[in-house]
Amino acid sequence: MRADLRETFFLCGIFLMCSSETAGQTCRRKCGDVLEECSCHATCVSLLNCCADYNQSCFQVTPHSSSMLGGRALRILGLALHPGGLLVCRFKDEIEHEGFIDAEGHGYCVSPLLYETGWIAFTVSTDGIHFDRSGEFLSVNPSKADPAFEVTLVNRTQWQYYGTLNVAGRLKMTWNSSLIGAEKVDIELWGYREFSGSGSYSLQAELSYLHSLGRNLPNTGAFSFLPEPSKDFSDWELGNIRITASSSSDGARHVQGLWSGGHVLAWHLEQAFRDDSAAWAKTKCLQWDVLEKTLPFFLDELIDCPCTLAQARADTGRFHTDYSCDIERGSVCTYHPGSVHCVRAIQASPKHGSGQQCCYDITGSLVLTGDSMGGSTPDRAHDWGSPPYREPPRVPGYSHWLYDVMSFYYCCLWSDHCHIYFNHRPSSGCRNYQPPRAGVVLGDPHFITFDGLSYTFNGKGEFHLVSSPDRELSVQARTEPVKLKNGTLAKATWLSSVAMQEKTSDVIEVRLAEGQLQVLKNQKVLPFTEQRWMDLQGVFVFGPCPQNVTVIFLSGVGVEVRVHEGAMAATVLLPTEFTNRTQGLLGLMNSDPSDDLLTQRGEIISSADATPEEIFTFGAGWNISKKSSLFTYDSKYLLDTYYFPPSHDPAFVPAFALPERPDDPLVADMLTMCFGEGAMFCKYDTLTTRSLAMGNATLGAYQNHQALMEALEPVVSCGWLPTPRNGKKNGTHYLEGNTLSFLCNGGFMLYGSTERTCLDDGTWTGETPYCITDNNVGFVLGAVGSLSALLTMGVMVHLHNRKQNRLQPLFSKVKRDGYLAEKLEMCSPSPAALHLPTR
Repeated sequence: MRADLRETFFLCGIFLMCSSETAGQTCRRKCGDVLEECSCHATCVSLLNCCADYNQSCFQVTPHSSSMLGGRALRILGLALHPGGLLVCRFKDEIEHEGFIDAEGHGYCVSPLLYETGWIAFTVSTDGIHFDRSGEFLSVNPSKADPAFEVTLVNRTQWQYYGTLNVAGRLKMTWNSSLIGAEKVDIELWGYREFSGSGSYSLQAELSYLHSLGRNLPNTGAFSFLPEPSKDFSDWELGNIRITASSSSDGARHVQGLWSGGHVLAWHLEQAFRDDSAAWAKTKCLQWDVLEKTLPFFLDELIDCPCTLAQARADTGRFHTDYSCDIERGSVCTYHPGSVHCVRAIQASPKHGSGQQCCYDITGSLVLTGDSMGGSTPDRAHDWGSPPYREPPRVPGYSHWLYDVMSFYYCCLWSDHCHIYFNHRPSSGCRNYQPPRAGVVLGDPHFITFDGLSYTFNGKGEFHLVSSPDRELSVQARTEPVKLKNGTLAKATWLSSVAMQEKTSDVIEVRLAEGQLQVLKNQKVLPFTEQRWMDLQGVFVFGPCPQNVTVIFLSGVGVEVRVHEGAMAATVLLPTEFTNRTQGLLGLMNSDPSDDLLTQRGEIISSADATPEEIFTFGAGWNISKKSSLFTYDSKYLLDTYYFPPSHDPAFVPAFALPERPDDPLVADMLTMCFGEGAMFCKYDTLTTRSLAMGNATLGAYQNHQALMEALEPVVSCGWLPTPRNGKKNGTHYLEGNTLSFLCNGGFMLYGSTERTCLDDGTWTGETPYCITDNNVGFVLGAVGSLSALLTMGVMVHLHNRKQNRLQPLFSKVKRDGYLAEKLEMCSPSPAALHLPTR
């Protein structure tokens, strides 16, 4: 269906190339369609075949993004209205409110309060009846919204701990006063909760106005107040502050305003909290402990953490920086002391919408809750939410605060009962983590397959980079001849565009445009001027800068596209689930490079004997069909060069080899620059493009790929070991080659191994250490040699342990569904699990 529509669109495009003022057809209610006489598709602008009313019917807005909390005025471009006229805005066909028109006839719609992220469609009406003009804006997670539009809570620590011991005084907030077009403002408190609606078993999200903190105040950009304990709204423990013009009524929705970030309302809690915050928090912690035991077990469906910081930062298809603990922003890790960087699993778990968080210390090692309060913790609700959003526990940000952060305050920050929290949020460890495999295309262009085979293919056209019919993944590559500085074309090509789709996801294309990367979603250019991260249909896109874009699919596939010195490089990262399920220019992923030159016909070309001409024939055979194309053809050049001709240009024959002539002025500098691994690619690209800069860029791209491969090298983990009861453990690293040592406190003797080393098979040397009193050791040693003595020692150890102050017992679901004890903070083995060493 998609291919047929695309083909119809392009056939219309070629006949209507110069028809920009086609009469008789309208784009109202037809945005995105290609009509018989003109087009209402986004590509019509560059193809010059738009219907006459396209800009007015299929409008753009500025700004194009807003926090999902709403309150931002979106100006409608290309639509001239009568000042004082009617403008009604309807979002998602369900949220309707009046917009406004300024004195110059510009129309505005105010973004509504939503509980979801992504592109939100909306329509407008100028008569209140016909909603026939449409546009869209990007709703973003409040934590990722533009901080310039946020109310800043000055000294957040004071806000978070207000009412606890020695924390009091006036609270202060600031904002950009120019963003509220009024001399007087109202400051309001809003609260968030999740509750069961009447007659419904599912939870509902609610962000509601509670009360005013100040009315008709001067819009100075700053406000302070002395908070009083709440009497009527003390059960609202999470919320935001909103500032609006005083002309708006209290708690009015769909009006312009600025929001603070979501935060725990410590300053708003009841008097009992201020009287004894630790006791109040302990009670809440115990209540949460009871509630948590009634909720579904979610830990067993989470992905394990990467074992090292290098792996975590390299696995961009499955993990992304947690901005609350970012090594590139100074490692301010408030909730994870001792860590320097944390990442979150991008995808929420499929059944419960839960999230994984992984934190690392300065050595790059995974930090575990069994060793540190700052260890990695899973989340019952993913911090970034999860599709389809809107309903708990999938509401971005807020569900996570309710399920995972509030309880951390109760148990860890406001009271000393963190062991209860970690019983339910233990680190997962990394024993089951498997790094992805990576293949790359770079330079003029050169390919390194998932199994490590390197070759050069300089065909011109559009080709299958990775195809996995079983997994419904397609990544396609377009190449074009390299243009030399003198304007002539080299006998070599380079990557100019990559298009991709997984299952029914949005089609994403990343292409080279004037030396930078341009991203398209379903043939429409995506703007990254306001946001770096976008939640799309079945895919995420991260564009931190115009030279760097990463596309992430739900399966954990990541496609990194980079540009340097005008040349694109694309790296594809595949989880191990794709083993033996790939084909295309990056080969069959099965750890065997000998079969990577697999043709579409199923024949294998021996890489050891293949000539450059045979490899060229192999590559040309992976050209795409027109019906399978995911590319956008939105210019005469693209239509003439790629859409109408064959997808592989047989007339283009590259230079298969170039001599290094001593009289060539480039050769001396080239030989100085191109050495070591990647030198062959560096030399080829220098000579074909007549550019040392291009050769150096290729060498750099190659070295970056090698560094990526080193970062993704598998490592062996033996799993976490507990500190013996009444003893100490030296060492918190659990990878191959690491050694831990154990000793006992005064009055106790160590029974078992004093040192244990992690072996390459994932097991520990030695025996589990225990610390027991001197008289128990004498009793046991006197009975060594008989089975009854061994049993007696087990009983004595058990009786001794019963006399000690025990930590809270582990919750009853420790081993359910195979979730091993290594993933929990264990202080000592249970009597039933006690295995006495044999010597």
